[in-house]
Amino acid sequence: MGRKWPGCDEPLPEMVRRGLEQFNAGEYFEQHETLEQAWRAEMRPVREVYQGILQIGVACHQIERGNYAGAVKMLRRGLAHLAGAPDRCQGIDVARLREEARRLLDRLEALGPQGLHRIDRRWFPQVMFE
Repeated sequence: MGRKWPGCDEPLPEMVRRGLEQFNAGEYFEQHETLEQAWRAEMRPVREVYQGILQIGVACHQIERGNYAGAVKMLRRGLAHLAGAPDRCQGIDVARLREEARRLLDRLEALGPQGLHRIDRRWFPQVMFE
């Protein structure tokens, strides 16, 4: 996406960095708590990036808990929040995250609820950031 959003050229806030580190460590409940604080505090469009990441992390948590419907719903919501975002924002590789989350959603939908146990954690997205 070629457009610019206010705040995307700024450095990554420390709280968001901590949430991304939690996300990448598989601490999905914790990343939700951390990124929700950042999302609530931010009023500019960049908050959509935080919310999208948060929801993709919740989807991973739902997969771990065996909740197919919850995982699909949260992946779709997270992708919707990231859809209009610039490809890079505050050093976050949003384009790559969209691609990885879309791939996970496609695999999840192809396997269906009965195949949820076949989802490999190595398919879970990682958030690349500077």
